[in-house]
Amino acid sequence: MDMMMTKRPYVPDEEKEKKEIVRQYRALLRALKTKLKKGDKELVRRAFEMAAEAHRDMRRKSGEPYILHPLAVALITVEEIGLGVTSAICALLHDTVEDTEITLQDIEREFGSQCARIIDGLTKLSNIEESGNTTKQAENFRKILLTLAEDPRVILIKLADRLHNMRTLDSMSREKQLKIASETTFIYAPLAHRLGLYNIKLEMEDLAMKYTEPEAYFSIAQKLQETRRERTRYINEFIKPIREKLQQEGFDFEIFGRPKTIHSIWQKMRKKNVSFEEVYDLFAIRIILNSPPEREKADCWRVYSIITDFYMPNTERLRDWISNPKSNGYEALHITVMGPGGRWVEVQIRSRRMNEIAEKGLAAHWKYKEGTSSESRFDEWLRQIRELLNQTNSNTLDFLQDFKLNLFSEEIYVYTPKGDVKVLPAGATALDFAYTIHTDIGNRCIGAKVNYKLVPISHKLRSGDQVEIITSQKQKPTEDWLNFVVTAKAKSAIKDALKEEKRKVAMDGKAMLEKKLAAMGVPASQENLNELMQYFHQTALLDFYYQIAIKAIDLKELKHFTVNGERLELPRPPAPEIQEKESHGDISKHLPRKNEAELIIFGESSDKIAYKLANCCKPIPGDDVFGIITATEGLKIHRTNCPNAPQLLANYAHRIVKTKWAKNKEISFLTGLRIVGMDDVGVIHKITNVISGEMKINISALTIESQGGVFEGIIKVFVHDKEELDELVERLKKLDGIESVTRLETP
Repeated sequence: MDMMMTKRPYVPDEEKEKKEIVRQYRALLRALKTKLKKGDKELVRRAFEMAAEAHRDMRRKSGEPYILHPLAVALITVEEIGLGVTSAICALLHDTVEDTEITLQDIEREFGSQCARIIDGLTKLSNIEESGNTTKQAENFRKILLTLAEDPRVILIKLADRLHNMRTLDSMSREKQLKIASETTFIYAPLAHRLGLYNIKLEMEDLAMKYTEPEAYFSIAQKLQETRRERTRYINEFIKPIREKLQQEGFDFEIFGRPKTIHSIWQKMRKKNVSFEEVYDLFAIRIILNSPPEREKADCWRVYSIITDFYMPNTERLRDWISNPKSNGYEALHITVMGPGGRWVEVQIRSRRMNEIAEKGLAAHWKYKEGTSSESRFDEWLRQIRELLNQTNSNTLDFLQDFKLNLFSEEIYVYTPKGDVKVLPAGATALDFAYTIHTDIGNRCIGAKVNYKLVPISHKLRSGDQVEIITSQKQKPTEDWLNFVVTAKAKSAIKDALKEEKRKVAMDGKAMLEKKLAAMGVPASQENLNELMQYFHQTALLDFYYQIAIKAIDLKELKHFTVNGERLELPRPPAPEIQEKESHGDISKHLPRKNEAELIIFGESSDKIAYKLANCCKPIPGDDVFGIITATEGLKIHRTNCPNAPQLLANYAHRIVKTKWAKNKEISFLTGLRIVGMDDVGVIHKITNVISGEMKINISALTIESQGGVFEGIIKVFVHDKEELDELVERLKKLDGIESVTRLETP
């Protein structure tokens, strides 16, 4: 839902606002024009009027009338996703049940049960109990995902809602920006990707980066602007011979270059540890053919042949998604060729139909599916998702993590012995394949034959493999299986099997405990069990029984208890560590008082609260940071670009504490640098001289590996703040033979 609502003093220009609202409403009707049937226009008008009246007194953080948000969401669902009248009505009303007096019954009465179901799917859950297995955000994500089994339009409208929120995030507070951007990176961008909405996915990633990595974002944006003229000249030079040849051959086509997104350029810079200037494919050339369905595949390959007459292809970078479409329906031919001036250029070849599916994803897939009886890989994927969603899994956070892994991964295509194709994420093993066939086959799997050769169940599969599964009735899943499966279905099935096995063992423990208590003359009442669980530091009854069964808990310890009637009582007070755990468990004790705008680390208020610096990202003063309240360790400080930040901010945003650094030059912090350069005599001496000699910075550790005349070094140093670290990086970069100096994400 929109989190940008407020009722604060604002002096509006009412006439101007009314004109803008009418303008947006008319734009929505224009977008719907080809989809309106008799009576639809009146329904849309009624939905608009109902939403406008319900949100009449509400304004967004920017001060705009709130109704502009549902109007914008409706326009995105129609124009950018390609949905129709029902979706537009639901988008207009998507916040009414959550934020106004309107009920689902009102919506059902006015617009029917279908609209009511969709809006119910878009309405946040409010009465969720927090636990170690779930949070409010996680449960709400799960609720949205569960609607895939019923009506995917819920997710598509939710993506439109989130996209508009991201486009208007400037007026929000820094904490809200981080929370919303992290949720977007964690779940919504992967969903858009999996549903084939590539433009939306790319825009979401760029906008999220603008708030989570602002320095890098604006630096790349500026460099793209500066190199725009040079890129345009290069693209025109590259395209010229191809355009002339395609015209000679009689193709009806469009050809143009488009820059890669800021986020994808940044990812490449980090992954390959290169500078902006060294990222070779800053843009892609796209060719869209107006070919009839029966000729489009052949035409795409003819265009491939023409391009490779002019430019040498890199065969390892060929991606044929025409013969093997992605499971979200994406079809295209991607090739990378060596262009003028020794620069690699990616070329994407598609038909107009393929292009619409690439841009509109799910909605376009259904449009082109009408009249065909064959089930596509997209339908197969949806069916697998429904199957996964319908499996019981009490740990929502685990479920989301597994689901996300399967959303964003590349795909491989493997075959059954009969030649049926199965789509799996890259990195999938023989055991993953077994579980895609059937849960029982996965549970009984002892090995496989891949291309007629015997392999273990942990063997990683590659595209084109033919796989035959070998089973045994004596086999059953073990804990270590979770270490090498990657599909959500396999993980979920293994956890269920282990839980069932654990339950059987736990029942033996239960019988042992009941027998012991009977001998003591007391019943196994809930009161007595609670007393025992507290003594043995157990939080779940099943785990308690299991620990008894495997002899991890010795029932001889019951001698410390006394019997008082039907009650077990412990004569001595609980152990100190339990009290400490309980005090940590009360999260409110760690939170700063409401009148404290933010928590200052190493400042005046730092003595009021216990904190730890996270080991996963080792923040130092000057880093953009946030604090998160943990159940066992109090407040932990993370960098906003910590690898774990998207997951933490997305799932635990309610535990986030606003934090900032105070100036303190007395304390040093450990951080790490990766240095790459030419391996030359004295290079180590030059590096250490800058660190220790010139800047008087202490070195904690130094490791250097050299291969083929190039060295890579990891240096861990103690610095006072980010300013000092940045100066050190700049000085090291200026040394002869140093190629790059980058900060380690996880020191």
